Amino acid sequence: MSTLTGLRNFWLPWVTTIVLACLGNAFSQVSYKVTDLGALGNDNLGCAMSINNEGWVVIQDASMVPGQQDNAGGTILKARDAIGINGFQIDLGTLGGPNSWMNWGEINDFGQIVGYSETAVPDPNGEDVCTFGTHLTCRPFLWQFFHMSALRTLGGNNGQASAINNRGQIVGFAEDGTVDSSCPAGKTNNRTQLPVLWENGKAKAKALPTGNDPSGNALWINDKGQIVGFTGACAATSHAVVWDHDNVSTLPDNKTGAEAFGNNNRGQIVGFVGAPDSGIPNAALWQNDMLINLGLLPGDLGGIASGINDKGQVVGSNFDSKGNWNHAFIWQNNVMTDLNALFPRNSNLFAVMANKINERGQISGMAIVLSGPDALNIHAFVATPVNQSMGQSVADVAPTRPKSNLPANVSNQHLQRFGLGRFEQ
Repeated sequence: MSTLTGLRNFWLPWVTTIVLACLGNAFSQVSYKVTDLGALGNDNLGCAMSINNEGWVVIQDASMVPGQQDNAGGTILKARDAIGINGFQIDLGTLGGPNSWMNWGEINDFGQIVGYSETAVPDPNGEDVCTFGTHLTCRPFLWQFFHMSALRTLGGNNGQASAINNRGQIVGFAEDGTVDSSCPAGKTNNRTQLPVLWENGKAKAKALPTGNDPSGNALWINDKGQIVGFTGACAATSHAVVWDHDNVSTLPDNKTGAEAFGNNNRGQIVGFVGAPDSGIPNAALWQNDMLINLGLLPGDLGGIASGINDKGQVVGSNFDSKGNWNHAFIWQNNVMTDLNALFPRNSNLFAVMANKINERGQISGMAIVLSGPDALNIHAFVATPVNQSMGQSVADVAPTRPKSNLPANVSNQHLQRFGLGRFEQ
């Protein structure tokens, strides 16, 4: 997984300040206080992937070729994972290679973080599982007590860790060393990738069942030990699934591809499903064995829902017809709202991705800097709900996104890194 995508020229929603009714478990808010977390050192890209209940975040930071910092499909010069606490970032380091990265990169309430890192060892099979073009071995890691340690695989060379819950259970995928017969000839990454669960720190990886599919990836785990992710052929997205006590169940979809990115402790699951007519990803919520399409904002082509808290608040990101991230959103009370319509005008950030939401309602994501010396760079942010009127919003002041000078097809690579370009229909 990588960074972020290009800016586009679509107009943004006309929504301004909105006050949502407080019904049942619904949450009421007027606006958000926005904390700009910037990026590490001289990096021009930062994305807050996950946030714990203390408000600590894990961040993807990267130095991109100038002019490509708004697009994860651009050329990455270096990349690092970081922890952000009280507005400061700390580099997590690597396992010996030049780069570290993460999927959704969960940080639990004890400050433990998981992700993946390159080592200094070239992959003997020429694979490039970390996707930085270096063809170095890619290993899942656990970071705790200011130290990064590798997690075991299933006997193969590579793997990635995606999430850790408050019980210390970790999920992700690992190779078992065999060649995946479902991969086409000539594919670089052609070893079997299986969803796995790690328990008790660096204990042996335990493979999770994949049903009728040969491979898969576990992307999130709640504090009850329920796991969500996807299965498919040759590590591609086909079915959104949930694992409960080692039993795998396929979630309802449109038979056009689906993936589950997150779940809460109430059993609600979020992700995306391919639209029945086009297969384009649309943000989705599964609850009570039912699929709910969360809809789109004006100007958006598709989207993903990536985070949900126990109140049922959902956050995610929509993209436009060129594959560029277009709006960060929050969905609650059956309404999708552009997050920028809830940001005060003085935030100087235009939010294009919202990744996770904690039990306090704080949101982690990434945004385009609107003005100043870092204008058009990408910064990580945390948005904290406040019960006060804010006057004009970012959506009022900046009704359109900053324009990108990148070719449209560059941004599509970013969607692929987030699993949005590799459906199996």
